[in-house]
Amino acid sequence: MKILGADIGGTAIKIGLSDENGNLACFREYSYDSKLGGKHLVEKLIQFIADNPGFERIGISTAGQVNVEDGSILYANDNIPQYTGTKLKEILEREFQVPVLVENDANAAAIGEGYFGGGKPYDDFLCLTYGTGVGGAIVLDSHIYRGYNGIAAEFGHMITHPFGNRCNCGRSGCYETYASTTALVRRAAEIDPAFISGKAIFHAIDQGDSRLEGVLDDWVTEVSLGLASLIHIFNPPAIIIGGGIMEQEKLVDMVDKKVKELIMDSYSDVQILKAVLGNRAGVLGAASLHRN
Repeated sequence: MKILGADIGGTAIKIGLSDENGNLACFREYSYDSKLGGKHLVEKLIQFIADNPGFERIGISTAGQVNVEDGSILYANDNIPQYTGTKLKEILEREFQVPVLVENDANAAAIGEGYFGGGKPYDDFLCLTYGTGVGGAIVLDSHIYRGYNGIAAEFGHMITHPFGNRCNCGRSGCYETYASTTALVRRAAEIDPAFISGKAIFHAIDQGDSRLEGVLDDWVTEVSLGLASLIHIFNPPAIIIGGGIMEQEKLVDMVDKKVKELIMDSYSDVQILKAVLGNRAGVLGAASLHRN
């Protein structure tokens, strides 16, 4: 069975054709402008899916809170304006006449890692993705824990700085306001406007730009503070951290070291692991929705 998996992020839509065992026949990444809103996103998504024919099912991984029963978007912040309420499953099933399942992007990444990546050895683990915001997923007994009304694990909106910076959710001091890749780029751009992405920042660091050392150390501390709280709450055997920024091997090591400094000794055997699937986790997780 050929399944099209699509992963909708803040700046790109990734699409792959996979079988139910996670074997990708193709993988493509398309840029789009999320600030143009939900209607624009859906139009682009339909166009990109149509460019990859030959599928029998569609799985969608998307930013925002998702009602997995009807495949609609319960809530999306201003990273994708006017996306809240979009009936994604209904729209795509009408357009392509195949079954469609929709999942939150962090949950989809965790599902992908659980089936095919770093989560395979574990029945229980947490998964966080760092990008435009911070996404989170809780896996318990090899299943996504969804909470009372299906939207658990909004780790990006833990309050880590009471009365701190304003978040896109409308509140202040949220974890993702300090620990997202967006937050790192914002701090780096205060030093030099040329630092417009995580790649640009790490390229400069690799070239010996000492101006960024303090910025990176502070950001790693912000990331680690949130992880330390989650470790003390959940006591997981492992936390998988992903997103494009975490492709930097030394960064995961830096986070692991800082986390171990912040947590109580009795929790110190927790494993901080880099997501194995990289930027394909969401696509593979989306395709894997049809395994159940």
